[in-house]
Amino acid sequence: MYAEKTKLAAALAQLDINFDVIEHPPLHGSLDADKFMVNRPGTRLKNLFLRDNEGKRHFLVITAHDKQLDLKAIAQMQGLSRLGFASDERLARYLKVPPGCVSMLALLNDKQNNVTLWLDQEVWFNELFHCHPFENTATWLMKKDDLELFFESTGHQPRIVFLPAK
Repeated sequence: MYAEKTKLAAALAQLDINFDVIEHPPLHGSLDADKFMVNRPGTRLKNLFLRDNEGKRHFLVITAHDKQLDLKAIAQMQGLSRLGFASDERLARYLKVPPGCVSMLALLNDKQNNVTLWLDQEVWFNELFHCHPFENTATWLMKKDDLELFFESTGHQPRIVFLPAK
């Protein structure tokens, strides 16, 4: 069962977090947004849901929309044997969103804190970010300060890390 964006909106309202909404056709990847988001304010993001080699640890990795990450180097830097993409089933179980709808807002659904958030230090200095609200037909523009408040409310402490590109 997938989470509903109305619950997300209610949770953000409780925290007194405001956001701007951009409605658009379904976007299935960060590069699909090029034709719709070119002149929009804020930082466009790529959101990757990864797991370790044993499938025991899960990571939500946020980087620039056009950056190709070197997963082998990241795993080595983080002391992991290997990183790979988590299955659609794991995505549904831990973040309760379908493929193509991942964003840091999905951490609201990780009540057990099974997912570690890694934010690319190259993008986190910005002040406004594009986030999917559990679906890929809208983008919510969120302020950095509000996202930090959101993380605190979910119990997720983001790790600001260097994420090498290929």
